Amino acid sequence: MDDLEKTIYKYALLNGAKHKGNANPKAVLGSIMSNEPELRKDAKKIGPIANDVVAKINQMSLEDQEKEIANLGLELENKKKEKEKGLPDLPGARGNVVMRFAPNPSGPLHIGHGRAAVPNGEYSKKYNGKLILRIEDTDPKRIYPPAYDMIQEDLEWLEIAIDEVYFQSDRFPIYYEYAEKIIELGGAYMCTCDGGEFKKLKDECKHCPCRNKSIEENMDSWREFPNMKSGQAVLRIKTDIQHKNPAIRDWVAMRIVDEKHPRIGTEYRIYPMMNFSVAIDDYLMGMTHVLRGKDHLANSEKQKYLYQHLNWDIPEFIHYGRLKMEDIPLSTSKTLAGIEDGTYSGWDDPRLGTLRAIAKRGIQSKAIYNLMIEIGVKISDSSISWKKIYGLNRNILEEKANRYLFVSNAKKVKITNLDEEKIAIPENIERPLHPDFLDRGNRKLIFDGEVYISEDDLSDGMTRLMDAVNIDIEDGIAKYISKSFEDAKEKKMKIIQWVPANDNIKAKIIMDDASEIIGLCEADCKSLKKGDIVQFERFGFVKLDEIDNEELIFYFAHK
Repeated sequence: MDDLEKTIYKYALLNGAKHKGNANPKAVLGSIMSNEPELRKDAKKIGPIANDVVAKINQMSLEDQEKEIANLGLELENKKKEKEKGLPDLPGARGNVVMRFAPNPSGPLHIGHGRAAVPNGEYSKKYNGKLILRIEDTDPKRIYPPAYDMIQEDLEWLEIAIDEVYFQSDRFPIYYEYAEKIIELGGAYMCTCDGGEFKKLKDECKHCPCRNKSIEENMDSWREFPNMKSGQAVLRIKTDIQHKNPAIRDWVAMRIVDEKHPRIGTEYRIYPMMNFSVAIDDYLMGMTHVLRGKDHLANSEKQKYLYQHLNWDIPEFIHYGRLKMEDIPLSTSKTLAGIEDGTYSGWDDPRLGTLRAIAKRGIQSKAIYNLMIEIGVKISDSSISWKKIYGLNRNILEEKANRYLFVSNAKKVKITNLDEEKIAIPENIERPLHPDFLDRGNRKLIFDGEVYISEDDLSDGMTRLMDAVNIDIEDGIAKYISKSFEDAKEKKMKIIQWVPANDNIKAKIIMDDASEIIGLCEADCKSLKKGDIVQFERFGFVKLDEIDNEELIFYFAHK
């Protein structure tokens, strides 16, 4: 058995043992091409030999394969026991699970919203339940009109299936109906006290005089409410005035807002506060579980009083910890201000943490989804970083992205003395689109002695042009040495990217900090389509955004 057959035998054995004794010729060939780059030129020769070797190995029992692996001193990849995937069971889930994702339309979704959207979506799917999207737009000052559509587009990108969509601005008559009901039940009262005076009394665990009004007096005041001046009165929910948390004592349910609403204009002046509208909607929409951040613990406590006044069953409240994100701008108001003053190019500027910015760079929705499932719904705080996101995304793109060559700050180099060494030029050099998936085919690079390399690689010394020739660079002049990859290994030459001088296309890469890198890539990149994600070898993953005047414009994802 010669050296080549020994190599094939080794990879076939490992592949067989990995797959319960049944090696796969294509997988074996892919492993060899991936791990033994110097053998890529012999792919056509290796294929038939691999078929024969695999056939022999598959006649061996799995036990004999493993013994042979041990005899040869090979290491079989350890299969670590996978952790149980997914989220913990929902407490109290008995079927008919109904959950909701309820964002404010102040802008498109960012990665922080995934903290709530993904677990709600996953639980709804796990229990064959229903997921409601409720747009909470009862504060006209915090509405960015395009966000109504952008939110749904972002959820679609995350592959979260929504069963029903509601807009709270459509539900004002419902909120008015239940405001009247709770007044009639004695659970709410119209308060006309000065805000400062009420706070002083509340902090001293004392109720204001308005709390003693009769139901009739409160109903009269409620009917007059729309004609009052802004700040003249509010509707308060009765709670425990001795409650240890002052914020929970007799909280505001309704107030006057003199602001034009993007959807309903000036039709209403009496607007519900978040705790009132949310509790009413959660009950009427049949929520079985309410998943929210622990910063809503006090709100959950407030809403329980409303449920008790109306004699409603309280849903299961689940609170999760804060999500701390390193170097990821998430403030919607600051982002919008930055877009308006030109700091950011838009909601998809690569420096932002919006889902559309993340998507534009080529980060897969599954990476974000998996990250949120991994974080889970524990009460303790969690931290994430770009590094973590990139790691998850790399696991997805490694198989998906075809490989190409790219050089930045390209400098033309003519290789001397090729004629003297009788090198056949031009020569077609073939490289696989993906070393692990040879059935995808190859791309061709024309080597004719003139190439572009990166200015950063134009340093003196011996260098190998990947899959081409070995050269010696001195004062910017490149001299041919040899073609042998073994020669390059022996002399520990640096292997660099290159593109043909007469067969390439301009490329611009917009980096994650919004800076730009200009260069050239292989001519085969002309066949790419908008949205394609590729790996520029030894540079990183990039996503094609547009073709502009024979120039390809990419967004950089990560290395």
